[in-house]
Amino acid sequence: MKKAAARAAELRRILERANHAYYILDKPEMSDAEYDRLFRELQSLEAEHPGLRTPDSPTLRVGGEPATGFHKHRHLVPMLSLANAFTEAELEEWEERNARLVPEVKAAGYTLEVKIDGAAVSLTYEDGLLVTGVTRGNGVEGEDVTGNLRTVLDLPLRLRGKGWPKKMEVRGEVYLPKSQFAKVNRDREKTGEPPFANPRNAAAGALRQLDPRITRARGLRVFTFQIEAPGQKLSFESQHELLETMPEWGLPVEPHHSRAADLAAAHLGIAKLQELLPKLDYGADGVAVKVDKRSLYAELGTIGNREPRWSIARKFAPEVQVTKLLEIRINVGRTGALNPYAVLEPVEIGGVTVSNATLHNADLIAAKDIRVGDWVEVTRAGEVIPQILGPAAGRPRGEKKFRMPERCPSCNSQVEHPQDEVMTYCPNISCPARILEGIVHFAGRGAMDIRGLGYERVRALLDAKLIADVADLYELTPLQLMTLEGFAEKSAQQLVASIAASKEQPLSSLLFALGIRHVGAQGAKLLARHFGTMKALSQGSAAEIAEVRGMGPAITDAVAGFFAEPRNRKLVERLEKVGLTMKETATATGPRPLADQTFVVTGTLPTLSRQQARELIEGAGGHVSDSLTKKTTALVVGADPGSKRDKAKALGVEQIDEAELLRRAKPEP
Repeated sequence: MKKAAARAAELRRILERANHAYYILDKPEMSDAEYDRLFRELQSLEAEHPGLRTPDSPTLRVGGEPATGFHKHRHLVPMLSLANAFTEAELEEWEERNARLVPEVKAAGYTLEVKIDGAAVSLTYEDGLLVTGVTRGNGVEGEDVTGNLRTVLDLPLRLRGKGWPKKMEVRGEVYLPKSQFAKVNRDREKTGEPPFANPRNAAAGALRQLDPRITRARGLRVFTFQIEAPGQKLSFESQHELLETMPEWGLPVEPHHSRAADLAAAHLGIAKLQELLPKLDYGADGVAVKVDKRSLYAELGTIGNREPRWSIARKFAPEVQVTKLLEIRINVGRTGALNPYAVLEPVEIGGVTVSNATLHNADLIAAKDIRVGDWVEVTRAGEVIPQILGPAAGRPRGEKKFRMPERCPSCNSQVEHPQDEVMTYCPNISCPARILEGIVHFAGRGAMDIRGLGYERVRALLDAKLIADVADLYELTPLQLMTLEGFAEKSAQQLVASIAASKEQPLSSLLFALGIRHVGAQGAKLLARHFGTMKALSQGSAAEIAEVRGMGPAITDAVAGFFAEPRNRKLVERLEKVGLTMKETATATGPRPLADQTFVVTGTLPTLSRQQARELIEGAGGHVSDSLTKKTTALVVGADPGSKRDKAKALGVEQIDEAELLRRAKPEP
């Protein structure tokens, strides 16, 4: 047994070294035949002595037994998206915005990285060992696809070298090389399967295969580019230094990254990369431009919970094709918005066949003078969403000009066109066209959070006429669900239990879930905390709603209009009868010691994250801003506060620490 254990350990070292040489260093040190021989020898040893298989064994890359589903996994740090800059001027505007917050930005340099067009993943390593691999999901949590990610041959199961944090999340993009994509599609066509539209879709789909062996057959690869290690201090002063070090740990990094001393140099570097991108064997949808000095990241912060200020994606002019506009149709969204869209003669743009395109609203159609029968220029905004740029020059024009319908095409309700808005709306919350989208939104995360109730299940419930609106969800029984395909006794009971549990969600979640036009999650919290109960809000006048901080005219009119509609009031009454919570939590409706006070948070606080500090302040009635002004109540200062501390001193704004914030936010006994 000792001899077998020693040989297995030796084989693991040899095979992992060969993987590193082949995939990371691009310097193969053994033939494929020799690699396969040693691999089979290790497989035989582990089959004979199962206790010899370690979590980092190369044999795990073959793929295990099929999974029954994917569990949700919360990221250590939220995965944010990058804002886009399509011109040099927009990139310069981004720098100016950052410099107003942190003047040092202009002298900090930039790192330029090829932005891979793949599937974003988060990889958790503990003590150097890969323990979890997760899809991006909603940015807060994703699906645990660890078994599938183990089949990605250039992803290290155990880190090399030294100096890596004890526990860290590595961010990366899983991709399918263009050459491999062509092979996969040829194989699919041979077996009668439809080809994939593009490598990104093929990669994302492979990650969500229940059978890891199918994932492995796709031939996925990965590039990594970022590390998050909450509570641990990283030794890297710059992003460029981090990218240079990651390959030493065995983490693959896109090789064409570079450092630019300033934005002028960045423009030149980006121009060179733009010429290079089409020649690469992997999809790339731009260049990620990052402030090189990592110590500035905390000070620059994020915009909401969406995107970091310290990085932006420099995108390039999209591909444009010409095709014929056959028809303009209307889709009614969950808020009742009537969204016109174009039906096109199919055309390929960037490797994707496009047959529909967004038209946004009637004003835009009129401004571009788009008519049915036109030959039009079509592109994909952000290389994702098809949209029409306008009529193609020199081509025959259509004669039929577009007019928005006066009645909803689904329920025949008289449509509304609010003053100062470009959109036209159906006011009927029970409109059949609104129901599917509305129920899915109602059940979603951040709203009522009903696990297991996605598009397919909602559609099945509607088709079976088991529900007609969101109130009907709370009257479903397991026996009813078991009549539908895909439901067994256990899954039916789980969904009913999840629906019942959502009754405990606070008023703010319910308000967001109802899909009131213009009312997002933050607006719903502000309304719930101000009025305290659904009854008080529903009886509030437009003037009273306008008194709530952050409620502009559009939101005020939308909220007042929602409760003025009899069908909406009836729905809310039904939700109350089935037991949903119609008041905000005790914290929100109780004492508000920070009412009408504004705080700015800078640096790293001892125990509170930025989000926790925001929730604490807002829960006590206060407001959190990203910018300091003379009206700011106090600057909450943590470690490495940056330039905001000096600005607060110049403005005469009080500076407090976390302990003082906690004291002030605590209600008086």
